[in-house]
Amino acid sequence: MKQKELEDNYRSILSHLGEDINREGLEKTPERVAKAMAFLMNGYDVNPDDLIKKAIFHEAYSEMVIVKDIEVYSMCEHHMLPFFGKAHVAYIPDGKIVGLSKIPRVVDAYSRRLQVQERLTIEIRDCVQRTLEPKGVAVVIECCHMCMQMRGVQKQNSVTTTSAFTGLFMNNESTRKEFINLVQAKLH
Repeated sequence: MKQKELEDNYRSILSHLGEDINREGLEKTPERVAKAMAFLMNGYDVNPDDLIKKAIFHEAYSEMVIVKDIEVYSMCEHHMLPFFGKAHVAYIPDGKIVGLSKIPRVVDAYSRRLQVQERLTIEIRDCVQRTLEPKGVAVVIECCHMCMQMRGVQKQNSVTTTSAFTGLFMNNESTRKEFINLVQAKLH
């Protein structure tokens, strides 16, 4: 991203909103907002497939692997307001496992883009399925959306839950149920 162009655009936006861009509190705001947006949108600079491919290990383990309670911070592409919550990702290996830190990194890579929660859920699922080729993948995301809480319908306690499954999680009800039970359980 071009820092100076972003700053100029935010300066223009503030001015169009009726603000005095020379006011002490706003003098550096365009610079700060441009830097914040560059950070919040850094997922465009990351290839999630590469994250996983760099940390694949061959193992005979064939039971469910779950990384749950992964913090999600994203921006709604409709209103450019934040949504945030937790992602829960599971897969059933088929001869390959991945370094556990790579799953949250994949979540971050996709969430640090303008998003809708539904697409985010599918992108994470498809990335894990495509790169690891496991027997199945499950993703559940639960988020609060500021576009629903601070504007529009203004429902402060609403939570949106999305899910996406492949393989054994889609075709085997007991496997999916085990995943849901483990996500809901407080084991630690």
